[in-house]
Order: sequence, then C-alpha cells, then structure tokens
Amino acid sequence: MRQLQGMDASFVALETRTSPMHIGSILIYNPATAPGGFVRFKDILGFFESRMQLSRTMRQRMVRVPFDLDYPYWIEDPDFDLEYHVRHIALPQPGDWRQLCIQAARIFARPLDLTRPPWEFTVVEGLSNIPGIPQGSYAMVTKVHHAAIDGMSGIDLMEAMHTLRADEPAPSQPDGWKPERLPNPVELLGKSYFNAVTNPLKQLEVAARAAPGLARALKGLAAKDFSVSRDMLAPRTRFNRVISAHRVAEGRSVPLADIKAIRALAPGCKVNDVFLAIVGGAMRRYLLAKDDLPDKTLTAMAPISVRSGGEKGDMGNQVAAMVTPLGTHLADPVERLAFVHAQTANSKAMTEAIGARNMTEASKVAPALWMSLAAQLYTRLGLANRGVAPTFSTVVTNVPGPPVPIYSAGARLESMMGLLCLTDGMGLGHTVQSYVDEATITFTACRDLMPDPEFYAQCIQDSFEELRDAAPRPLKAATPARPRPPRKPGAKSSATGKARSGKRSTPPKSKAKGRKSA
Repeated sequence: MRQLQGMDASFVALETRTSPMHIGSILIYNPATAPGGFVRFKDILGFFESRMQLSRTMRQRMVRVPFDLDYPYWIEDPDFDLEYHVRHIALPQPGDWRQLCIQAARIFARPLDLTRPPWEFTVVEGLSNIPGIPQGSYAMVTKVHHAAIDGMSGIDLMEAMHTLRADEPAPSQPDGWKPERLPNPVELLGKSYFNAVTNPLKQLEVAARAAPGLARALKGLAAKDFSVSRDMLAPRTRFNRVISAHRVAEGRSVPLADIKAIRALAPGCKVNDVFLAIVGGAMRRYLLAKDDLPDKTLTAMAPISVRSGGEKGDMGNQVAAMVTPLGTHLADPVERLAFVHAQTANSKAMTEAIGARNMTEASKVAPALWMSLAAQLYTRLGLANRGVAPTFSTVVTNVPGPPVPIYSAGARLESMMGLLCLTDGMGLGHTVQSYVDEATITFTACRDLMPDPEFYAQCIQDSFEELRDAAPRPLKAATPARPRPPRKPGAKSSATGKARSGKRSTPPKSKAKGRKSA
C-alpha cells in the first residue's frame, strides 16, 4: 500500500461530474503487420494480459481516507478484471473521421470508476471511410486518471503496452503480482492521524530545501537575469469559465521536419517555442473571428517533467510548471515566435532559479483536507464565472513519443493524439505529441465554450502554415511514411454523440499539406 503524493491527490480532489480528471489519447493501428493481417479483440486482451507485469498502473486501485482527512492510497486491486477495463465498440457505417471524433469525445467525457484501477481502453473498429487509413484499421481511445500518471509516465505505460517488433514474444519473466486486501476505515484514520502529526516536520524540511532556490530567484531578479512581467498575467477569455460535462476533441498533424526548420526564424528557438507560437496564432485567429480577442497577450501553462531516471516506472506526477505568454497580441507570426522564445527563456530562467523539483516537493505537504475543500468550493461556488482572474489562459503540454514505429498485438501504431482533462476556469487544453516523423497538435475543449472545433483545428493549421511559409527557405513536403487520417476539416464531436444543428462558424478552405487528427 502506497500513499498518493500531494499533486496526485489534487487531481482526485478536483474530480467532479463535469471535470473528470483523466488524460488519454486516440491511437490508430494498422493490423496489416499482425499475423494473418488481422487482429481480433481477444488477441488484444491476450496481448495486454501477457504484459501486465510491465506496468504498475494497470492493477492498482485507489482507496480514499474517510472524510478526505488524508491523501488516498494505492493498493493492488483484489477484484481486478481486465475485460472491465478493455472495451470494444464499432463505428456505424460509413465509419468516417467525424464519427470517430464523436465516439472519442463521448468516451472521454465519461468519468472513470475510482473504485477500480482508474483506466479504460476502448477499441473502436469500423474505420472504413477515413482517407489514408487502410481498411481493417482500428482505433483505441485510452483514459487514465491523472492521479496515476503524468505525460512522461504515460509514455512508459505506452511502452509497456507496445513492442518494438510486430512479432516480439511475450515477456519471459514470471508475473509475481499479488492482490492486497482492502484496508478498513479505522486503519486509514489511524494513518491519517500519524501523518497529521508528522506533516509539520515535512513542511519544515521542504521549506529548508526551497530556501536556496528562493535566494537564487531574488538574486537573479536583482541581477536582471530574468524579470517578472505583466505579460505573465492572463486576461479572461471565453475559455476561462465554468465548463460543462461535454467535450470536443480535434487537431492537426504536421511534419516534424517543418517544425525544426521554423526554428531558424528566431535564433536559439526551441521546438517547444514553435509549438507555443502555433497555439498562440491559432487562439488569436479563433478569438478574432469571435470578436473576443483581448488586447493583452494570452498565456499558457507548460508542464515541466522533473522525473528522474530512477523514477521512470513510478506512478503519479513528477512535474512542475512554467507560465509563458503566447504573443496573441502580435499579428506578425515571426514577431510572435521571437516574442514567445524570449518569454519562454525568461520563464525557464525563473523556474530554474527557484528549482522545478522544489515546486513539486512543496505540493506533497499541502494539507489534504484543506486542498479538497478548496477544490470543491471553487467548483460549487462557480468562482470561474465570478470574475476570478485565471492563472493562465490554456495549457500546452509537449510529450515526446517514440521516434520509431511501435506495435500492439502485432498491429503497427500509425498515429497517436493526446487528450487532456479540463477544469472550471480552463476550458481549452492542448497536447503536442511526436511520433516518428510527425507531430500532432491536438486540443480538448468544453463543447459549450467551443461549439465549432473544426474551425479551431483549421486555425491551428493556418497558424502553422504562416510560420512554415515565413521560414527562410522553402520546405520540402514530407513524404508520408505511413497512411494518415484525412486532411479536410472534420465535424464537431460531442459527449452525447450528436452534432449540433443550425448555423456554425465555417472554416476557410484548407491548403494544408498536413493532416487533421482528433
């Protein structure tokens, strides 16, 4: 039995009916590489069952302390049932991209059962009419509670559920997993009392470790190594409100070679700066079309992994965060990229001075009861609609994926697209994920706050293209190494599986050479 850490427990505290705190992905597989060129659902079940010992996440469930007086605990689930967690559905005819988006949004909007290991994989067959996707391909929509994984441990989970070769055999080591009994409430309350007594000592220890970082931060501020700018304060937008239970998910894929070439527009620019500038340009386009663009730049929270090599397989979150302006007040894409690069460098210098690891450690000693009460009050009082200033405008998380093709049950992974959890006050989040020679810029949004996700997906494409076209040399179009989802704009998806009727914003016709992804 292991106790959750502070940040992990915060995702449990934030869980509500309208804000399920899981993250996930939409994965598309081509079974042509599997034996016989076909993968049955029972093949997928057998493949996962043979690899359970490679992941700590798969068979651990959460046990909450009565009245949330302390952080919950992880135990090995005595009632684990693989078939409960791996589901199987099929798209109706014609099995097109719009229907896949609708199903993914519907699945992702439903909360997980936190009395079981907090994950679900849904196999989606019937992808029959998606240009660039071979007949017989299938998708998998994954959901894992954020209390169990962050972006980097999510990649570790992906590695556990995939192989580097289509014909790679099952692990040879025996599975020594053993279930645990459920602790009774008296046990949990006794542990919470002991933790309450020792927590002040832990807080002093964390404060002592953080003191040198704060001193470095003050010294750096005085020496002007970095600055605290008003640009770090986010203005309110339509996305910083109370959210509904409904979701939309869309996005685009672009060649990694183009992203790397765009860096030349700003000396010293990083790949992540390019993605932030693309998101800034997309949000500018979308909000301008709605006559809702603030004069002040929007900002993004960018998670930073502090997971060490020895913590690679650990559950939970080992992340800090920095806030960086997105340059939405700048019309010129090159100026926006230079602005984002300068602001990101400033935010990184500040974060490094304080110590990203110190930020993570501080969250581990926050009192559980007060954290839970604060999260519940924020939601129940609807403070996101009552003029409370947002901490940031959106989230942009960058998760590097495998640089080589990987396989599941013999089927080759063709594309991977990330999905994010949302909370009141943060109704739009972005995931950037690389895989082999492509990068996907996808978003998850509240349907009530963004009723036209296909238009925002086109804004992402247009923002990418204006940077690509401004690059100092023409970029050769990347030759697809594998089939890709359709390039034309997709339809909006909903948690109810029904597209809204009536008028909607119409995106401009695309000249994209990339592809769209959910």
